[in-house]
Amino acid sequence: MAERNPATTPRRARVTASMADVARLAGVSSQTVSRVSNGYAGVNEETRRQVLAAMKELGYRPNSAARALKRGEFRTIGVITFSLSSTGNVRTLEAIANSAAAEGYAVTLLPVAVPTQDEVRGAFTRLEELAVDAVIVIMEVHLLDAATIMLPPYVQVLVVDSDAGEHYTVVDTDQAGGSRIAVRHLLDLGHDTVWHLGGPADSFAAQRRTDAWRAALAEAGRTAPPLIRGDWSAESGYHAGLELAGRSDCTAVFAANDQMALGLLRALHERGRRVPADVSVIGFDDIPEASSFLPPLTTVHQDFAEVGRLCVQALLRKMRQHDLERGTTLVPTRLVLRESTAPPSGS
Repeated sequence: MAERNPATTPRRARVTASMADVARLAGVSSQTVSRVSNGYAGVNEETRRQVLAAMKELGYRPNSAARALKRGEFRTIGVITFSLSSTGNVRTLEAIANSAAAEGYAVTLLPVAVPTQDEVRGAFTRLEELAVDAVIVIMEVHLLDAATIMLPPYVQVLVVDSDAGEHYTVVDTDQAGGSRIAVRHLLDLGHDTVWHLGGPADSFAAQRRTDAWRAALAEAGRTAPPLIRGDWSAESGYHAGLELAGRSDCTAVFAANDQMALGLLRALHERGRRVPADVSVIGFDDIPEASSFLPPLTTVHQDFAEVGRLCVQALLRKMRQHDLERGTTLVPTRLVLRESTAPPSGS
């Protein structure tokens, strides 16, 4: 008897288990299997375990594409961001992902290196191909304020960190309120004025903080010193600190983020300016490491978790109600007192 060549022997087609097969093995209805596979509540825990065990035994995998077509949704939120280098953007993205997961949604991230109209349009096109239900845009530059940038009108969009509330749904930290808290704290300690180490000129958050710094000083009848800019990095804070350390009239500095404050603290230390005895320093963000700075940094706390939660809730509301709501929701900040601020020497 001739032996068969394994290479030419037709393989038996793999049989794919169906929902009916799972229902039969678990002893439940196909509707119950559907509810378990879609993660719906209202299924008895013992029944759920039986269904999951049957799925595992049969190797059943729900067809997510078919479910999406049937429901008319993919349960996926797209996120476009123009920078993953800043602490704020990364922590906001993390908060959005966590909040989306809690609602049963996945997140598809699409970084855009060059924030131009073509890149933005291309990003939306790619997200459409990846099948997302809506899009969150995390802004770090003045893009939506420019006439050259237009987001597709047929996509449910929410924007983070932008002055675009007249045209879109926006969720943001109360940048101005947090900055006023910082400046008033330093003035209340007795400092004549407050210097400001601001962020990049093209950053919306940085501009909001700078404007609020000037306004708070003006309201107190104080003269604003020259603005010094950094790029959010500790290195830029260090170079700014070398400049400020040589000014005897500088007794208080409000840094626009904690990373720049870190570099500033190093420069002041190297130049023999004690913090807070000679110079008080306050930051913005309240990063996890801020309490480990030397000295521990007084800073303005941003509630990134709440920003992420509100982003997802607002976007789901727009999707489910086909809501065209516009406007800006601001998440409050709070002052976190540590050891880097004190009354000026001799007061």
